[in-house]
Amino acid sequence: MSKADDIILIGGSAGSYNLIVAIIESLPSYFLYAIVVIIHRNPKFTTRIEDTLAARLHRPIIQAGDKTIVSKNMIYFAVPGYHLLVEPDRTFSLDNSEQIQFSRPSIDVLFETAAETYGKRCTAFLLSGANKDGTDGIRMVKKMGGNTFAQSPDEALMRTMPENAIRANQEINILTDQEIISYFRNLR
Repeated sequence: MSKADDIILIGGSAGSYNLIVAIIESLPSYFLYAIVVIIHRNPKFTTRIEDTLAARLHRPIIQAGDKTIVSKNMIYFAVPGYHLLVEPDRTFSLDNSEQIQFSRPSIDVLFETAAETYGKRCTAFLLSGANKDGTDGIRMVKKMGGNTFAQSPDEALMRTMPENAIRANQEINILTDQEIISYFRNLR
């Protein structure tokens, strides 16, 4: 597998799962990006969303492991109970330090480290959720020249997360669910 030159991040929490599935379903059969999904999940419960989706959708979807290379045409999910970082050598690392915004994995940590590594080649989407996680990460992606998008709070099942990001980051693009799905459908 070759390392991805571009990365797309999708962060969500409560109420984001169905949109994330719709995004993955809409993807073309091949794309030049690495896509990294982070959903707040309770590590006490064994869920293998990635395995279920990979089997159902016939796509390369895996949990991002320590030292896994960030490769194009791959969909990675953050491991519950660990912060997911993107390292300068374009590999992932896992960290079990303190929770941030009551969460581990933290959307902020992933977005900030990916922005530092990928700069303007980093795109971040923040979806439905019930806390402020992702707001600082979106700010960093924008600061480093990347593209930032938030789900319209009017369509989010839990509007707190996208609302906080929009309020704190005036230049964020606000998209409806259908516009988000269209974005991913048109990836190359």
